[in-house]
Amino acid sequence: MTSQTTPARDPFELKDLADQAGRDLEDSSALEILEWAVGEFGERFCVTSSFADAVVAHLASIVAPGIDVVFLDTGLHFPETLEVRDEVMFTFPVNVRSIRPRQTVGLQDGEFGPRLWDRRPDECCALRKVLPLADALADYDGWATGLRRDESPTRADTPVVGFDPSRKKVKVSPIAKWTEADVDAYIEKHDIPVNQLLRNGYGSVGCWPCTRRTAPGEDPRAGRWAMFDKSECGLHV
Repeated sequence: MTSQTTPARDPFELKDLADQAGRDLEDSSALEILEWAVGEFGERFCVTSSFADAVVAHLASIVAPGIDVVFLDTGLHFPETLEVRDEVMFTFPVNVRSIRPRQTVGLQDGEFGPRLWDRRPDECCALRKVLPLADALADYDGWATGLRRDESPTRADTPVVGFDPSRKKVKVSPIAKWTEADVDAYIEKHDIPVNQLLRNGYGSVGCWPCTRRTAPGEDPRAGRWAMFDKSECGLHV
């Protein structure tokens, strides 16, 4: 479903559209928000997923079978994450696009020194996540995320539809208003694949060098970049 022919839309038009839709769709359901996005952007709309779970991919597959699901394959994922990706690839009516960085981990080590994530994690995230996402989103005017307002203070103001000024795209967060209980109920009802690490002490799952288990009651994202003053990889800031 990846677009190659439909021209990109003007960023000023997209910003006005996103601002209005964010207001109009605030009280809409996740499916209604995705229906709006698919109707508005068609083949120039995709879903992004870290495959902590496949809730948003499943919702999007209901609205638009065959929709592109973009996954940033950093080369540093846990096997459990790749298992969820593969299950979605083979069982959901979606087109999973695994996007790799411009350099392998080995080439990155050669240019920047080994274990860049231990020394300059922001730079590692930029090389292995932020730049690859920018490359992938060139084909789209809008993209969906699984961000939720209850995940962390940095995400408390997430709009259901907003404008991403750095990428000049419409950013849709259809489950922004959902609670963890809402997510758990949807997973149980629809038998959604879930990263097994989330059931093994991890509150949030990223690349293996920068993710640890969290204690009961701890902020779910406290296990990400635990040795640094950092809680976001740069995709959503």
